[in-house]
Amino acid sequence: MIPIAGQRIRKGLDMIGIGVIGYGYWGPNLVRNFATTPDARVVAVCDLDRQRRDLAALRHPGIETTDNPRTLLENRAVDAVAIATPVASHFELALQALKAGRHVLVEKPLTQSSEQGRRLIEAAERAGKTLMVDHTFIYTGAVRKIRELIEGGEIGEVLYYDSTRVNLGLFQSDVSVLWDLAVHDLAIMDYLMPEEPRAVSATAIAHVHGQPENTAYLTVFYSGNRIAHVNVNWLAPVKLRQTLIGGDKKMIVYDDLEPSEKIKIYDKGIELNGDLEAQRNIFINYRTGEMRAPTFDRAEALAVEAKHFVECVQTGKTPLTDGRAGLRVVRILEAAAGSIAAHGQMVEL
Repeated sequence: MIPIAGQRIRKGLDMIGIGVIGYGYWGPNLVRNFATTPDARVVAVCDLDRQRRDLAALRHPGIETTDNPRTLLENRAVDAVAIATPVASHFELALQALKAGRHVLVEKPLTQSSEQGRRLIEAAERAGKTLMVDHTFIYTGAVRKIRELIEGGEIGEVLYYDSTRVNLGLFQSDVSVLWDLAVHDLAIMDYLMPEEPRAVSATAIAHVHGQPENTAYLTVFYSGNRIAHVNVNWLAPVKLRQTLIGGDKKMIVYDDLEPSEKIKIYDKGIELNGDLEAQRNIFINYRTGEMRAPTFDRAEALAVEAKHFVECVQTGKTPLTDGRAGLRVVRILEAAAGSIAAHGQMVEL
């Protein structure tokens, strides 16, 4: 069969050679998981720091190490590249990899701007290669279970998403706390919510002179009466990773730091009685039922994600967190930055 223009050719289920660019904070996790992923092998690691390269070689004997991304891309054994570098370098590195005919997995956020994100998507489509963004939380059993609960109708219509994601440190010098921490919630919301948001409003402040904002509050507006709020902070006395998802039937508490019962479903809510056209006759009844903690797959999220990426490379399947998912998140982050600059003014999407 002769492929038509733009058609992706199904690739045989061959061993996929992985090259990882960046062996700092997140890179070692990528290497470790790809090293144990079926049908994948880590071929090369690139990092500017000699000590980091030596550490990679010590942990994974047999891999090649280099301080030059071009050298890694010239390695014919590398089929796909995972990029775990500061966000400012994501676009150029991913674009070089796509032009070199490599599939690409990019650490979150996808790019610094939506324009860069669109260009990467177009480059991947022209090359017929997989472009995937590392929205790791989407591959956790907990978040996938929450989506199952929403789609199954157990909590009813989603009314709100309210998240607190705070800790003391790690202060970043290249991105604000929104681009570092809120990106996780925006990816989760993109996966869970039945529609895309229509507007955002955000406020933030930098308590360290000359550094990006370390405390931020982001509100995301949807059509109807659905709303989301995200509180992110690098300057909190404790580490919290807690999300409330309210439905008109039941409510969910998702605590990512909880060792056993990460998801709790509460049969609680309100019921309106009376003539809805006569507001003074409306009575609110509070409903209180039992709580249950459902079971879910507890496999390491990055292991699930690595396997999914390899499968997409092998078959041409569209990734769950493809370039377009990454772009949707970047668009919200851009709008939030504009809102912060305008002292919280609402920005339409």
